[in-house]
Amino acid sequence: MTTIEKIKQQIKKNPIILYMKGSPSFPKCGFSAQAAKTLCSCGEKFAYIDVLENLDIRTELPKYANWPTFPQLWINEELIGGCDIITEMFINKKLQFLIKKTADKYR
Repeated sequence: MTTIEKIKQQIKKNPIILYMKGSPSFPKCGFSAQAAKTLCSCGEKFAYIDVLENLDIRTELPKYANWPTFPQLWINEELIGGCDIITEMFINKKLQFLIKKTADKYR
């Protein structure tokens, strides 16, 4: 399986997935920490991939997503964006709505 195939499989299998540096409980980047904290405050489960432990994904995902930085939030197989977009959507209550709607769909 190629790295791109692996990424596609992860995104398809996990309706809410955050590609980040570190983990939600031990982030290794301020932007990843903020993104994970914001997602956790939405109150729903989400998957995550530590790109520091998966160098192939860290290299290939920016090309696949056409998004150069981490974190990257994907919901329903669609790239939502990085930390700034996640935070802005949270402030506007759009993130909570999208997260809840997606989680309810897969319960």
